[in-house]
Amino acid sequence: MGLAGATIMVVCLATPLSPAAADPTPPATAPPGMVDALERDLGITEQQALQRLANEQRAAATEARLSSSLGSSYGGAWLNEDASRLMVATTDPAAAPGIEAQGAQPVVVQRSLSQLNAVKDQIDRASDQAKAGASLWYVDLASNSVVIVTAHQDAGDGLAATAGVDRNAVRVTVSNEAPQPYINLIGGSAYYIGSSRCSIGFSVTRGATPGFVTAGHCGRPGNVTSNPSGTFQGSSFPGNDYAWVATPGHTPTPYVRGAGGALVTVRGSTQASVGASICRSGSTTGWRCGVIQQHNATVRYPQGTVYGLTRTSACAQPGDSGGSFISGSQAQGVTSGGSGNCSIGGTTYHQPVNEILGAYGLTLRVG
Repeated sequence: MGLAGATIMVVCLATPLSPAAADPTPPATAPPGMVDALERDLGITEQQALQRLANEQRAAATEARLSSSLGSSYGGAWLNEDASRLMVATTDPAAAPGIEAQGAQPVVVQRSLSQLNAVKDQIDRASDQAKAGASLWYVDLASNSVVIVTAHQDAGDGLAATAGVDRNAVRVTVSNEAPQPYINLIGGSAYYIGSSRCSIGFSVTRGATPGFVTAGHCGRPGNVTSNPSGTFQGSSFPGNDYAWVATPGHTPTPYVRGAGGALVTVRGSTQASVGASICRSGSTTGWRCGVIQQHNATVRYPQGTVYGLTRTSACAQPGDSGGSFISGSQAQGVTSGGSGNCSIGGTTYHQPVNEILGAYGLTLRVG
């Protein structure tokens, strides 16, 4: 369905992510295996992968500065397809020169990010009955709209109507995408909850207690894990999809298992931009990469609705639930669920790690 009444105008032509106009600090060396995986999964060369990572690092710093300085006019930011240019949206045409001065390309839009998030929040509050026909909904920065994904147009139109949102701010996309939580009841490696298997996200501590974060649908408070042994201390699903497991006696490390078992060092948890490359690690499909498609997506699983997920083109399969999502050296989140698989390709969602850390008062283990 077309987006009626939307106004999106690209202003000028900014310099592509110039280091002089953004962050002069050179990027860190790419983690082992990441460049190879980006070459494989994004179909790019080694030089393109290294350039992309450098651009993404500068873009994240530029986005942080502009999101603060633009204030209420800020409409979000995203990278173009090859990550050579950071697009920054604003409702104020007068802000365009300041955006260009930071090495980004200004896009004048009708709605600010806060207005789009308010529309999505209205849909979040709709009745379960109204949401039953939709697979997910999210703020789409590039189209300056909120997108509802559904198998049937009428279901998406009905949800928008029931939510009482501005119909001009909503697009309905018809798709067979049907997200499912990634959990495998057969068992394998990683960690176990009885006969179920999930994947470790990131090492954390709470005070002197070591542990890890993972997906909430993997276990409930009090559930016991093995290999490593631990106990779920907190868990939220649906609504959220996160949990943390305390593992006394085990040593937390700042690592994520990358391609071929190589260790990728986690150095922080700065959220990457829409359009940035991202890789995930899980106990079923190992190290897989893609790009960030949207932040703050709402996904309706059969078990209930989960809010605030990040949508990516990295594939995953059952048993990968809870596993790490990382962009460069920055932790991004834990695998929640998705659609498709790593044979035909798919879409995967993660719960942002910073939300988990804040919810339980955890400290991310970094190198």
